[in-house]
Amino acid sequence: MTQRRGGNWAQPVSDLAAAVLDPVLRKRAGLSIGLVQSWEEIVGTRIATKSRPEKLQWPRRASDDDPFRPATLVIACEGIAALHLQHETGEVIARVNSFLGFNAVDRIRIVQKPIAANVRPARPAPRPLTSSEKNAIQTKVRAIENDDLRAALERLGASVIGSRKR
Repeated sequence: MTQRRGGNWAQPVSDLAAAVLDPVLRKRAGLSIGLVQSWEEIVGTRIATKSRPEKLQWPRRASDDDPFRPATLVIACEGIAALHLQHETGEVIARVNSFLGFNAVDRIRIVQKPIAANVRPARPAPRPLTSSEKNAIQTKVRAIENDDLRAALERLGASVIGSRKR
C-alpha cells in the first residue's frame, strides 16, 4: 500500500475487496468483478434481480496457433427470468461484449437455480413536519417566481428536514 497525500491511509472497502476478489474470480470463473458488479446495468433490473453471471467457459485450444474463439457465458437464473433472458440473449451478448470491450462472448448458457435476492433496505419515511418547520421552508422559497421550482424546493426542504432527528 502506498501512502496517499497528507498521510491518509484510508481506502474504500470496495477497492480492497475488488483487489482480492478479482484474481480469484478470474481464475475460478473467468469473470471480472466489474462484470458481476455491473450486471444490473448490463441486463436491466427485471432480469438482474433473478439472475447472476456464473462463469465464462472458454473453448479449449489444442495449440497456441489455434484462432481465438469467444467464450460461453453461463448465467444462473430463476424461474420465469430464464424465459425473459432467453428472449433477450442477443442483446445481452452485445451488452456484455460492449462492457468487456471486445467480442468475448458468442453464446449464453442458462442454468436454472435459486438466486439469493439482493433486497435493498427500504428508506425510512421522513417524519411529519411541524407547522413552524413548514412555515420556515415557505418563507425561504417565497421569493422564487416559478411555481414548479418553488414546489420542488418545498418538497426537498421537507424531505431534508423530515429526515433529521428532532
